[in-house]
This record gives sequence, structure tokens and C-alpha cells, in this order.
Amino acid sequence: MTAPDVTDADTGERESRASAALGALMLLAAILVLVDAAGLRGGDSTLGPAAAPTLIGVLLGVLGATLLVRSRRSLRTPKNPRRLWRLAALVVLLIAFALVLPFLGYVVSAAILFTGAALLLGAPQPARIVAYGWTLAAIVFLVFDRLIGLTLPAGPWGF
Repeated sequence: MTAPDVTDADTGERESRASAALGALMLLAAILVLVDAAGLRGGDSTLGPAAAPTLIGVLLGVLGATLLVRSRRSLRTPKNPRRLWRLAALVVLLIAFALVLPFLGYVVSAAILFTGAALLLGAPQPARIVAYGWTLAAIVFLVFDRLIGLTLPAGPWGF
């Protein structure tokens, strides 16, 4: 007896189903995070302790819904075999981010992560994407470190 052949269509359908499952899980997590954030007491400042969990809950919900919608659409579109390699590269990039974060600090590590992810996902104009990555990393650092008061890892340059 031989094993049945697995076609690209079968693989693509499994990927779409996995994306839908992940999207549903993210929506469930978003609901739990938002309910927990609603239970936090507000502080004296404009951005209280519920600000970060609320933002994360909203982002989880948006990403989960996007995954669900895209998984339905991808069942109807031809599959790209380079997706798996792109996904693997994104996972490696995320692991590298976690490893270099204590040494390079948040801004440098996040700028590399944002730029690398955008380029892997096919963003045009690499020079502009590098500038966007640095800008986004700096803005996130300023918001969390200065406005909210959550200390992010500082590298040898102090940011």
C-alpha cells in the first residue's frame, strides 16, 4: 500500500483552515483581553492601566478577523508555494528579534523586525521601508516608555 498523494491544493486548503482556526483563536483571545482590560481600575493619568491591554485586545481582534476573512478568500485563489518559505523567514526574524532585544535595545531590534517583516511581505521601495521601520519603532518606544511608563529594553545607546 502506498500513501495517498498530497497535492498543493490539499496543502493550501489545510493552510487556509489553520489560518481560520488561528483567526478564531485570536478573536477569542481578543474578547478575553478586552473583558479583563475593562475590569482594570483607571488611574489618575490619561492613559491608565487598561490602555495597553485594550490596544492589544483591539489589535488581536482586527488581526483575527482579517485572518478569518483571508482564509475564506484563499480557498478560492491559486496557491503560492513561496508562502511557506516566507512564513518560515518571518518566524526566524521574530526569534532573532527576541534574541537580540536585550543587547541592541527595543528601538534597534524593532526597527530590524518591522523592516524585515515588511520586506518579506513584499513591500516596495526598501529605502522607504527602512525609514518607516525606524520611525515606527521610535514612536512605539516613545509611547510605551514615555507616555504610558512601561520600560522597554534599552540598548547600549539608551533606547
